[in-house]
Amino acid sequence: MDVSQTMETEEDLLTCLRIRFYHPQQSCKGLYSLLPLGNRIKCLADESLRLGRDAQSCTFALVDSRVSRKQLTLQAYRVPEAREMLFSIQNLSQTVKVSVNGTVLDFLERADLPSKALVRFGEYEMLIIREAGEAKQSFEVVLEMLPVPPSRETCTCEPTTLPVMDTGAHLVSCQPKVQVPLENDETLMSTSLDNPPSFGVSDMP
Repeated sequence: MDVSQTMETEEDLLTCLRIRFYHPQQSCKGLYSLLPLGNRIKCLADESLRLGRDAQSCTFALVDSRVSRKQLTLQAYRVPEAREMLFSIQNLSQTVKVSVNGTVLDFLERADLPSKALVRFGEYEMLIIREAGEAKQSFEVVLEMLPVPPSRETCTCEPTTLPVMDTGAHLVSCQPKVQVPLENDETLMSTSLDNPPSFGVSDMP
């Protein structure tokens, strides 16, 4: 009786993965017709979630011939002495690469997912947000559609730190760094040889 009550209390706090999709042609192609958009799906923590074109072998399927039959998989895991449930992502496609916050995953390569990750494959963008819970045996998944690409709000470029006067705060700029070639002694020497100084008659000794 005590064990049953403990399990019910624990399962009340489920970790939730919010997976938000975007594709430039999603409004007219019916790409998400097989996805249970807007519903909370309860999943067992020891089973992986597969996403791809094949509705028979994948947990969630996309109606798109350009997506691999098995595109990627999400797997829950835990680390010792930590209450939080974490997730990893693995690319199952031999033809379509997957990127996670700008890091490209080739076939069978795996990466840990942070609490907020921008995942890309083909023309798809997925914003995956993890809402922490304490349950160990299961978690929830909510699939949603985004009207605009999440990459507009999620910066995956290398940040540069800009000091702010007076306050001492820092701003993160997403502008790409422009590499300007630096002149060296060799460049200066070459310039001087190509354009030797001219001397007038008055300058000659």
